[in-house]
Amino acid sequence: MTKDLISRDAAAFFHQEGSSPCPFALHKAQGVWLEDVEGRRFIDLHGNTAHHLGYGHPRLIAALKQQLDELPFSPRRFTNEPAVMLAEKLLGHWPGAPAKVLFATGGSDAIEIALKLARVATGRPGTLSFEGSYHGHGFGAFGLSRSAPDARLGPFLSGRHHVPGYWQGAEQALAAMKAVFDRSAKDIGAVIAEPIRSNCHVPPDWFWPEVRLLCDAHGTLLIFDEIPSGLGKTGRFFAFEHMGVVPDAVVLGKALGGGVVPIAAVIADARLDVAPELDLGHYTHEKNPLTARAALTMIEIIEDDRLDQRAAELGRRVMFALAEMAARTPFIAGARGKGLLLALDFAPQLCGREPGPDFTGDLVEAFWREGLSTTDKGPASVGFSPPLIISDDEITEALTRVERVARSFAGAVSRDGRRAARGKLQQV
Repeated sequence: MTKDLISRDAAAFFHQEGSSPCPFALHKAQGVWLEDVEGRRFIDLHGNTAHHLGYGHPRLIAALKQQLDELPFSPRRFTNEPAVMLAEKLLGHWPGAPAKVLFATGGSDAIEIALKLARVATGRPGTLSFEGSYHGHGFGAFGLSRSAPDARLGPFLSGRHHVPGYWQGAEQALAAMKAVFDRSAKDIGAVIAEPIRSNCHVPPDWFWPEVRLLCDAHGTLLIFDEIPSGLGKTGRFFAFEHMGVVPDAVVLGKALGGGVVPIAAVIADARLDVAPELDLGHYTHEKNPLTARAALTMIEIIEDDRLDQRAAELGRRVMFALAEMAARTPFIAGARGKGLLLALDFAPQLCGREPGPDFTGDLVEAFWREGLSTTDKGPASVGFSPPLIISDDEITEALTRVERVARSFAGAVSRDGRRAARGKLQQV
């Protein structure tokens, strides 16, 4: 059954890295659990960071059913209560100066709205971002992620400046940013970055305050991409609340739709509202009442159930449990991240392996066999990012399965070592 559906997928969809053809076929998703068409069940530790509420949250589903009955769509020239309530709800969480919002159907579009705001507000088209980051797949957004995308795609936006990411060394990253400003300050309208990388790298406490000062000194906007990291995942509503700075704009997406519908948002300083005569984010579904209701209900659930605090608490618990595991099984090298936006680090050299795609591919497959769905987060790391609604028993079960995977790799090392030793003795 799985092979048949995968074959049909491969025949129907354009092939692209990471999504088509798919390696697996899904039948059901409920709570923290995924079930494939063969009936195998997995705790979802990845979810494209869209599954803060898990899957099929009953309160969210009920709200969407009611919205479908009341007002399923709203043409652009009309406003509607769910859209306005969502805007007000997001602005209620904004810790900075008065702000305004725009909605889009996906994170990439929302990033490009932020780019437009930066251009019209500063009069500068240039951007500064981190090499190897990810901000979406539009020609504007994707160009932020790397300085030299595949040449077959043709030219991206001009005026893009890239520096090494803070995960490669925060001091070097800041020095490189200063060097770019020294050369091109009059061109750069915005610095765009993830405050905490989706690969779960957390910069030192001093880093973003220094970048904020740098931006202020040059009249450049600071835009944070919180598409994977916002909405409580790190233990705070906004990930930047850990950083001691407030950006000029933040972009949200993925989980904003409650793991059901696509919606993204830009929240930005109201002083950027300087181009009312332009279409900055004039999308057909800009104020869709159904997607707005999903996002509004999603945020209300986070607030009412204090899921941001839950993420912080469980993150501390996971870190403690992993430290205990590492003492028993050195193959586990540790973890990084905030709240429940975590990556598990492993020590491939302890099992005679080298870090890289082959190693993480085998690791992800081993997790899959243990009933854990995850993805690679670096050359020797995989994600541990469950829904915020995961129960104590479920997170204990997930950690138990992680340790079984680690022990299986350690066992393979021992067996390989014994086989190698026997071979040497036979040669003697």
